Amino acid sequence: MRIAVLSPIAWRTPPESYGPWEQVASTITEALVKKEHEVSLFASGDSITAAKLEAACELPYEMDRSCDPKVMECLHISNLMEQADDFDIIHNHFDFLPLTYSKLIKTPMITTIHGFSSPKIIPVYKKYNASSAYISISNADRSSELTYLDTIYHGVDPSLFTFQDTKEEYLLYFGRIHPEKGLDKAIAIAEKANMPLKIAGLIQDEHYFKTQIEPHINGVSIQYLGNLGKEDRDLVLGAAKALLHPISFEEPFGLSVLEAMMCGTPVIAFSRGSMPELIADGVSGYLVHSVPEAVEAVNRLDRLSPEMCRTHAVKNFSRDRMIQSYEDAYERVVEAG
Repeated sequence: MRIAVLSPIAWRTPPESYGPWEQVASTITEALVKKEHEVSLFASGDSITAAKLEAACELPYEMDRSCDPKVMECLHISNLMEQADDFDIIHNHFDFLPLTYSKLIKTPMITTIHGFSSPKIIPVYKKYNASSAYISISNADRSSELTYLDTIYHGVDPSLFTFQDTKEEYLLYFGRIHPEKGLDKAIAIAEKANMPLKIAGLIQDEHYFKTQIEPHINGVSIQYLGNLGKEDRDLVLGAAKALLHPISFEEPFGLSVLEAMMCGTPVIAFSRGSMPELIADGVSGYLVHSVPEAVEAVNRLDRLSPEMCRTHAVKNFSRDRMIQSYEDAYERVVEAG
C-alpha cells in the first residue's frame, strides 16, 4: 500500500526528547516500512526515517525560532496535499488543519486524534465527520459529537525498553512540566512517603516551574534531571520504584505511563482520562484519587511484580498490535472508497 504519514513539525520525527505526536508518527512509519509498505513521511528535514522523507522545512519550528510556525505549517500540509494522488491513503497526525483539504483531494484520509487542545476545534472535526475516518487513542478521549472508526492504543517496540527487575529507592516524575500534569502533587507524594523524587521533562510552564517546583529542588531528595533523551529515559524509567502520574486533567493517553510499565516499573496515577485503560490496578500500578491515597499506594509497591508490569504492557501496548490495527483500519477506509 502507498501510505503518506503526515507528522507534526514542532519537533523532529522521531523527537530527540519531548514530542509525543512525532514519536507515534515515527513508530508507525518505521513499522510500516518493515512490513514492506511504500511509505512517505512528511516531517521536518532533520527527521530520521527508513521511509521516503518529504520536507518543506529543514528544522522544526521549536528549533528554528526565526520562522513563523503558521507559515511553516501551511507549507508542510500543502506539500503533501499537492502530491495526494500518489498515495492510496493519508495518515494524518497533524490535528484538524489537514482536514480542510480532505474534500479537495480524492485520496482517503485517516486521522489519529491525539487529543483536543480545546473544545473550540471540534467544529472542524464535526464538519468532516462524514468524509474522514477518525481514530481515538483511548475511549476516554472520544467526543460524543464525533463518529470514530476505531480506538487504537499507542504501542511501542518492547526491545527499545530495558526490563529492570531490581529497583532503586526513588520515585520518578517523567513528563512535561505543566500544572495539569501534577508535578507539584508528585513532590507532595514523595515528601509524605519519605522517598526521593527524580524529575525529568520539558519545562512547558516557566512560571509554574519557578514558583511551585524550583523551590523544592535541592539536588538530594528532589532532583531535576532535565529533558532527557532516549538512552537516559530508559535508565531512569527502569530503575525507578514507581512512576508518579498525578494528573489534574482528562489525559488522552500518556506515553510515559506505557514506557514505564514496559521497563517493569509500576505507575501510581490519578484515575482520570485514559489511566484506567492503561493501568491494570493492582497489577501494573495503582489508580488513586488523592495525594493521601497515592502515599498509601507507595507503601504497597512491594506487592507488585516488575514482570507483571512488563507482561501487561507487552500484551496490550506493543508496536505490532498497534500496527496490525492500523493496517486493518487502512484497508477498511480504502475499500470504502
